[in-house]
Amino acid sequence: MSAKAATARQASPRLRRVLAGAAVVVLLGAMALDTKVIKIGSAGDVRNAVFSAADYGKSEFPKVQADVEARAADAATVATAIAKDRATAEKEYGVPAGVGPVISVKFTGVVGEGKSGIYKVAVDGLPDTLTVRVQTGPAINGTELRDATGKITFGQFTNQIEYQDAGSALNNEMKKEVLAKVDTSALTGKTIAVVGVFKLVNPKSWLVTPVRLDVK
Repeated sequence: MSAKAATARQASPRLRRVLAGAAVVVLLGAMALDTKVIKIGSAGDVRNAVFSAADYGKSEFPKVQADVEARAADAATVATAIAKDRATAEKEYGVPAGVGPVISVKFTGVVGEGKSGIYKVAVDGLPDTLTVRVQTGPAINGTELRDATGKITFGQFTNQIEYQDAGSALNNEMKKEVLAKVDTSALTGKTIAVVGVFKLVNPKSWLVTPVRLDVK
């Protein structure tokens, strides 16, 4: 073997190490150039994209409440319209929501007996065949608050779970902002003024979820 060949063979491993090192430097440089620095709390912070039911309820319930109060019709007027022509009444007073529209109403009445936080309310001007009940918790069932305005849709959420959580969040926020101010265990016999929503499934039975409830 010539001295030149031997020198080349000895240099080969060193050359490979040098080339490998250079490749690493180039790769690290490329990674640095491609790295985006995200400031905590900025729009790019992925934590901001995580759905918070509590935050959603706090920010959106006042909007739902205001919308329901603005569109709420007198309960006697709604009942008369439903009895006359249900389809027309649904279009005039309701917001489409699955099996039945959600209707916003307002009324004043005397509270009857309750069970599990759901009270019957005797409202002047309504037929005896119509039962009106108001749910006061602790469990608030249904998605009427979520569906009442027609402005909250499934497409605004990542998945069905978030959509369901949004409904629960609105119910929970309503409990904090409306029902927490009322002794819901001692309503029987008292007169209450209610603004709320119900899903029209059975025209002879309304289960109202309040957005405002005042004890007279």
